[in-house]
Amino acid sequence: MSLFGNISQTQLMGYLVRLFIIFMILPIHEFAHAWTAHKLGDDTAKYQGRLTLNPIAHIDPIGAICLLIGGFGWAKPVPIDPSRFSRKHSVRFGVAITALAGPVSNLIVAFLGTVGMRFYECTKFYQSYWEDYAAGETISSAPLLISTMFYAFITINIGLAVFNLIPVPPLDGSKILGYFTSAKVDRWFIQNEQIVRIVFLIILVSPVLQTPLNFIENCILTLFTFLTDWIPAIMG
Repeated sequence: MSLFGNISQTQLMGYLVRLFIIFMILPIHEFAHAWTAHKLGDDTAKYQGRLTLNPIAHIDPIGAICLLIGGFGWAKPVPIDPSRFSRKHSVRFGVAITALAGPVSNLIVAFLGTVGMRFYECTKFYQSYWEDYAAGETISSAPLLISTMFYAFITINIGLAVFNLIPVPPLDGSKILGYFTSAKVDRWFIQNEQIVRIVFLIILVSPVLQTPLNFIENCILTLFTFLTDWIPAIMG
């Protein structure tokens, strides 16, 4: 019996791996918001210590737990002041681009992780594991653990990106959608913000979102796999 009740050692290791990865990727997402706002002329995030990859500055405990257990979550929102944006672009454009930067950063990192995983799967270290496994020999689980970490890193990044693109406040998708909608829609969301958040939280804890979000995630993962099929081809 484990000290953690019915959680097996393998499950516990899985949670620890996911937790480690979450502390890596949430700062990337929020740093991308802060960096983009900074480039647009708004230093609010910088002055509040959010233009950093330090996870302590960005982690939201509840959002991190949701990401750990459910696969969907969030970090502390990066503060921005649209009035400080450069006048080269409209405020709506600045807000939308700043919001889009977070999910895009996670997709870029997920793709790079896919590249790394495909190269790793071509190594003798990894392939020997499956050869020994097929032969029924006693083998180290280290090669499989590394592969699992790659996969978790990729899927958590994709999951975070897809979840945050949902067009519901306060997620990034609502700010991106705001670029294409009118001020009337903005006012409606502001006036009904509490109701929208309550309804969204109810949907979030239900299985309603699980199927469509998983479908989108799998499509992105399939695309990344297709785009990296050249790696095993050149590695022989």
